[in-house]
Amino acid sequence: MLNGPKYGYQLKREAGLIMGQALHNNLVYPTLRRFLEEGWVSKKAVPGDRGQTRQQYVLSAEGRRYLFERLSEFSDTDASSDEAFHLRVGLFAALKPEIRETILARRKDRLQNRDQHLATLQANLELGKFGGEIVRHMRKQVEMDLDWVRHLRRITKTMDDRRSS
Repeated sequence: MLNGPKYGYQLKREAGLIMGQALHNNLVYPTLRRFLEEGWVSKKAVPGDRGQTRQQYVLSAEGRRYLFERLSEFSDTDASSDEAFHLRVGLFAALKPEIRETILARRKDRLQNRDQHLATLQANLELGKFGGEIVRHMRKQVEMDLDWVRHLRRITKTMDDRRSS
């Protein structure tokens, strides 16, 4: 919807890709109805390929403002959520550089806190063989996520440098 009108099916598919999960019609279409009522989205009927009428949805100016306002908010709870972080990264190209940096900094802080907590568990508790395996695995995941945050910073810096030159 950010780059033009879309059919409900297209929106469902694209949102599912961004969120990393298939979305059910019972979630997508009631949400679209709510967005229509709020004035964030408009729709129009267009002829389909087989003579049917299809609905196309487009983000309104108010909807765009609301979307970017919400995406720009990134609380500690959001920083702990893979889904909230992935959603924003999926839309990084549309966010302002300072918003992207805030998101990356908060995510990095949250990951470092998680790693410190896991390190404390390792050092102070008798975790047993499998408990120890779980904590080692979780710490490896945190390190991979921290590497990805560093990578995203490089990408956004390169993107911003190209835009400013």
